Amino acid sequence: MTALRVLIADDEPLSLDCVRLALAAQPDVEIVAECTDGLQAAEAIPRLAPDLVFLDIRMPGLDGFGVIETIGPARMPPVVFVTAYDQHALRAFSTHALDYVLKPFDDARFAASLGHARQQIGLRRDGELGRRLAALLQGTAARPPSRLLVRRGEASCYVDLDHVESLAAERNYVRIHHGGTADLVRGTLDQLLSELDPAHFVRVHRSSAVNLAHVREIRPWFSGDCVAVLRSGREVRVSRKYRDAILKPLA
Repeated sequence: MTALRVLIADDEPLSLDCVRLALAAQPDVEIVAECTDGLQAAEAIPRLAPDLVFLDIRMPGLDGFGVIETIGPARMPPVVFVTAYDQHALRAFSTHALDYVLKPFDDARFAASLGHARQQIGLRRDGELGRRLAALLQGTAARPPSRLLVRRGEASCYVDLDHVESLAAERNYVRIHHGGTADLVRGTLDQLLSELDPAHFVRVHRSSAVNLAHVREIRPWFSGDCVAVLRSGREVRVSRKYRDAILKPLA
């Protein structure tokens, strides 16, 4: 039997213990991490890729909604909210087919939420969950993030997307170039570009993209390719296939 990999994020020790004990009764559940604030959760979820997240709403550093927004609805695993919110908020969660466990919870309610979450995992496969999370966060239209969470040693740091000049794929990571430095974000270039504003971030090669706000000029190169010269002086190759995509916005 394939294990259901679960991450728990809750800043209340008692609530964390209750969720852990409830999951311990499930023979097919493996707890891959326990996070005590939103920043830990936002860093651990993309890195560990759990099948399911039990997510508290109010946590220090970053709340539950901030965790989803930072990671991006398309990359966020199915979520069961563990919350003490009022009935208005709970109805909003239910409208978007996101389950919740109201503190304090009993075994029957928790088991029902876990069962519903297993169904959500199936929805995840066809992208439906990502669309519902996006609707929960931002209404009917998705709003691109304004910053990225990157890992530097033992610390997690935010990078403003306005400062990012280019992106480069490196196997299972994307290198983010900004302000004369670079950081790695786990994931593919396709995944990241799907969450960023296409009016600003444009693919210029199968393995790279640029922020149009940082492009100073386009120079011809060989065989129909070009070079994008950034304000920092860095040069990024533009393949012939993507040449029109970068030239049209600058026209």
